[in-house]
Amino acid sequence: MSTTIILAIVAAYFALLLAIAYYTSRGADNESFFIGEKKSNWLLVAYGMIGTSLSGVTFMSVPGEVHTKGFAYLQVVIGYFIGYMVVAFVLLPLYYRLQLTSIYSYLQTRLGEVSYKTGASFFILSRTLGASIRIYLVLIVLQHFLLDALHVPFYVTVFVILLMILLYTFQGGVKTIVWTDTLQTTGMILALIITIVLIGHELNFSFGQLWAAISDNGYTQTFQTSDWKASNFFLKQILGGAVVTITMTGMDQEMMQKNISVSTIGKSQKNMFLFSAILVVVNLLFLILGGALFVYLQAKGIEFPAKSDEVFSLVAINHLPPIAGLIFIIGLISALFPSADGALTALTSSFCIDILGMKEKSDWSESKRATIRKAVHLSITVLFFALILIYQQVIESSVISTILKVAAYTYGPLLGLFAFGILTQRKVKDILVPVICLVSPAVCWLLSLNSEKWFDGYQFGLELLFINGLITFLGLWLISSNDNQVHS
Repeated sequence: MSTTIILAIVAAYFALLLAIAYYTSRGADNESFFIGEKKSNWLLVAYGMIGTSLSGVTFMSVPGEVHTKGFAYLQVVIGYFIGYMVVAFVLLPLYYRLQLTSIYSYLQTRLGEVSYKTGASFFILSRTLGASIRIYLVLIVLQHFLLDALHVPFYVTVFVILLMILLYTFQGGVKTIVWTDTLQTTGMILALIITIVLIGHELNFSFGQLWAAISDNGYTQTFQTSDWKASNFFLKQILGGAVVTITMTGMDQEMMQKNISVSTIGKSQKNMFLFSAILVVVNLLFLILGGALFVYLQAKGIEFPAKSDEVFSLVAINHLPPIAGLIFIIGLISALFPSADGALTALTSSFCIDILGMKEKSDWSESKRATIRKAVHLSITVLFFALILIYQQVIESSVISTILKVAAYTYGPLLGLFAFGILTQRKVKDILVPVICLVSPAVCWLLSLNSEKWFDGYQFGLELLFINGLITFLGLWLISSNDNQVHS
């Protein structure tokens, strides 16, 4: 497959994104950047959110884990579905009732100014780390299979891709990415389905025969019910998946920013129902793809890659017909851009609204707001650039495992803050909230580090996020009272 052709495809894809950005950002202002003027089509939001939720992590890591874990990831996906229902029935009504632009301003209303800034800061930390890791995963694959041959340094690759993303998100924000995410989701799903079909064709298998081969190799094993102490025990995975969704979707400005850009709560809930149902099916297809990839390697006598994240790229680029490599590249960049454009927009929105207090700056002109917003947008892009270069030196394990670990430590305090605000009427001593939110992840780290020794071989999995939130909740209870006034 010609490198020139691949680069031309990437350039054409980016040109299409720029064209969409130009069309959708005409007449855009700060309000359309932050929440799309509350005119987003709920069907587009639902469909586009699939690409944002899956991203390059699902595209690369989920198929790669099938060889060692089978379809166990489906346990987490079941939890995701449960979590989305909680978001639809509990959190979305709250956000719409309060007419929020930033969801973290709820914490200001309910708990106090310091709690509000703390929650927003934890989101900024978690989303910055998580999104940059997702971008890194895709870029390192592009570098290895395409750009190393052209002797392009990795830092140049990172710079060019981030510059491309910055250009098409700079003006339109949410108003633009609702449409670009639709294009990107389509590219990702088509790559997934076409690759499965091509593998079946290369092996002369019908879909039924391919499924039988996947099953015969033990890859369809889903539920781990034998050892409750193991990190992948099914109840832990389902509970963990639900909590991950409630926090990483329902308490995440990037995901909710698109939902609250829909005009009514009813349409936003329909978006959530449709999105969650499709997401379950698409994740199942990714697992089937993973099984098909390893069946193909085994049938052709090809050595399995040392890093499981590389199995999709290895087969698509080096062993299947050239069209598969082209489809893979399109799917890969389709997975890359939703990871970055939504994160950049949401982080910019949160920093401007929650940290800088832009909505309260009545003396700021519209042009000054726009200038500051663009400066923040650019600064976050530079931060992503630095972090991705650091990850190149330090990340060795499965990226999806790394992201879930980051989420467990950084989203836990957010879970505790929102749960305390929603489930109780108590008033906290606001100035002490950051202490609780820092102590809680530290305690969880100690628990995770010593769990097998302290708890007779027990291993923490995704439930660590729930425990982190619970410790935060209990800590907030200790610094709270039933007084009618908020303590400072």
